[in-house]
Amino acid sequence: MYKILILFAHPRFEKSRVNRALLNGIDQIPQVTLHDLYERYPDFNVDIEQEQELMTEHQIIIWQHPFYMYGAPALLKQWIDLVLEYGWAHGRGGDSLKGRIIFNALTTGGSREVYAADGYNRFTLREFLTPFDQTATFCKMLYLPPFAVQGTHLLTEAQLLHYAARYRTLLERLSQGDFSLESMRRFPFLNDWLDHGSGAPES
Repeated sequence: MYKILILFAHPRFEKSRVNRALLNGIDQIPQVTLHDLYERYPDFNVDIEQEQELMTEHQIIIWQHPFYMYGAPALLKQWIDLVLEYGWAHGRGGDSLKGRIIFNALTTGGSREVYAADGYNRFTLREFLTPFDQTATFCKMLYLPPFAVQGTHLLTEAQLLHYAARYRTLLERLSQGDFSLESMRRFPFLNDWLDHGSGAPES
């Protein structure tokens, strides 16, 4: 069994129908801890020691957030800058997070098609997430493709419920160890792995 920490960062969560749907009911998964950063730190005064303790208690970390101006909300960047300290997460003696699994779960107003070399945003979503990838690698963590809900403004209620169900399935499979890192990394999104992947669980 794997313990999962969701580091949730949304400054306007009360107005986000998509993230409310994604998080609905996940507290029923015993291995999942939901940590709402904006609720915990409205003044941005991050408790570094507490956050580091939380990280070490979990094997899988999820940065869940809306995709704002091609990046994460400000508090998540603040969290990364403060919590992932030299000597703890990286650098000399910084092996505290070595081997942990981490990825982004995010929402975008733009559809998947506009995130491409020939699309409106000129780059793929994975390319925009390169700083997260490198940060994870720098801290000796295992970075996975994102779980993404895109074109959020156009989603029907049925489509939204489908994404929420897939996210719950992802969390359940991860918590149960029902996954293969090699298989997951072959897909651009974890959504695609859920729909098409069939890798054997990690031994």
